[in-house]
Amino acid sequence: MTAHTAITDTATRMNQMGAAAKAAARVLATAPTAQKNAALKAAAAAMRGNEQKILAANAEDMAAGKAKGLTAALLDRLMLDGQRIAAIAQGLEEIADLADPVGGVIADWTRPNGLKFERVRTPLGVIGVIYESRPNVTADAGGLCLKAGNACILRGGSESFHSSTAIHACLVEGLKAAGLPEAAIQLVPTTDRAMVGAMLTAANWLDVIVPRGGKSLVARVQSESRVPVFAHLEGNCHVYVEASASLDMALSIVKNAKLRRTGVCGAAETLLVERAAVATHLHPLVKMLLEAGCEVRGDTDTQKVDARVKAATEEDWATEYLDAIIAVRVVEDLDAAIEHIATHGSSHTDAILTENADHAAQFMNRLDSAILLHNASTQFADGGEFGFGAEIGIATGKMHARGPVGVEQLTTFKYRVYGTGQTRP
Repeated sequence: MTAHTAITDTATRMNQMGAAAKAAARVLATAPTAQKNAALKAAAAAMRGNEQKILAANAEDMAAGKAKGLTAALLDRLMLDGQRIAAIAQGLEEIADLADPVGGVIADWTRPNGLKFERVRTPLGVIGVIYESRPNVTADAGGLCLKAGNACILRGGSESFHSSTAIHACLVEGLKAAGLPEAAIQLVPTTDRAMVGAMLTAANWLDVIVPRGGKSLVARVQSESRVPVFAHLEGNCHVYVEASASLDMALSIVKNAKLRRTGVCGAAETLLVERAAVATHLHPLVKMLLEAGCEVRGDTDTQKVDARVKAATEEDWATEYLDAIIAVRVVEDLDAAIEHIATHGSSHTDAILTENADHAAQFMNRLDSAILLHNASTQFADGGEFGFGAEIGIATGKMHARGPVGVEQLTTFKYRVYGTGQTRP
């Protein structure tokens, strides 16, 4: 097959999928809430009923991932078991239980001339989601787009191709059971990377692209896309510990923030410790991390408290490890902590541990991260934990959506104006 033929085939596939998605989006835009919920619940039932098929597909992906030498963190992202499949099914049911945003009146007012105005939530249309190794994103993205009245085209990573295909089949079962178009949730049926390029240039079919993955994927999408993008940059997340913070609380939160799941975007990658807390907090925190199996890369002050600490480089302050590795730095005070995060962070999620309410307020007001926490783990950077049911990703851009992208963030709005014969003078 020539390169020209391959490109033509890719373009044809994109046009076919895009046209079908556009047609499905018109149906979904006015689909009753009960019908969308029925599709989600039927898909959840199909997930549970097809557990063995999904596990078999995932075993195929896991074997290929191990053969490719994927890291333990990436394999953890990829792995499915009965508990995780049950959680994905439950997530679809939780999306069904959410309030339907479509048609919701955001604001209303009446002008002196008697015209009545409403700002009303409406679906975005067709959403393209490009993601990497997590098969659960197939269900999360498909379910959220459906609830918000959008059709979607999903392009999962090659590592999770078989798992995503098996999950997608359950979503289609749900759509069919509820009498909705099967093309409402489409999965790109190939691992050909040319389809990513085709989606990025499909402005006639797609209304928005959501990239969910590593820095290189997001950078490519932002660079090449002719479709508006909800940016999801890497999660270089920080925890800053002040001397006033309870040591027990700090130990618990830092361990959870770094090690609960190292491969998620809300995992802490840098620990900052106030100089006034060095004598009381630094050594216990470093010792806890090391003994929990976490590699610590520290500045000179941190290296002094434990010989096992490796020297940090300038690059470490800006690295999203997605692994059991953390960079640790001693900073003079709150101002220095904020300066470090503003310089090296990715505007994703950052936390302060302190009993000083004024410092907590300054931290939250002066930093512009999408999510800021006081005395809580960065691993709460998750749509489900926000009460959104699920998320497509954590948006770190400043246009339209920031933080967890749930059903409300997958809508835009239109204006409805009601008159009684008014004409403009």
